Amino acid sequence: MSTYYKLSVNNTINFDLNESDLKNLDAVSVENNKFHVLKDNKPFKAEIIAADFIAKKYTVKVNNNTYEVAIADALDLLIKEMGIERGRTKVVNAIKAPMPGLILEISVEVGQTVKENDPLLILEAMKMENSFLSPRDGVIKSIAVQKGNAVDKGQLLIEFE
Repeated sequence: MSTYYKLSVNNTINFDLNESDLKNLDAVSVENNKFHVLKDNKPFKAEIIAADFIAKKYTVKVNNNTYEVAIADALDLLIKEMGIERGRTKVVNAIKAPMPGLILEISVEVGQTVKENDPLLILEAMKMENSFLSPRDGVIKSIAVQKGNAVDKGQLLIEFE
């Protein structure tokens, strides 16, 4: 199985490279993060200015022009195709009751904008008050309970837009 890469330059130009393309690359390191590159008998000075190895994004300077380059391999492309983004967390769109209990307080209203960790509501369960904080920034789409309601495990409490 050959190695395959998809490069995106400044989010506008895309290149597909494979293992043989990389083997045929005529580049020589002249200093740390600086290279001399020959392409079609034309010389280029290249320098890696910044590198984010986890996101696979690089800032590269070629002949005094700066470019943002994103590199994806076959696994990255498959993960993206499956609708999963590497390094991203799942977006929570609903808060459900983790256990049966009684709603003591609701601190938000429908349409209200909340920030991550803002208080949403208090659920009393097993003689303990459980404070629910917003898992993300967002807008409250609906509130499915009212103060004083008894709720079951898994019941929808709050929904985000």
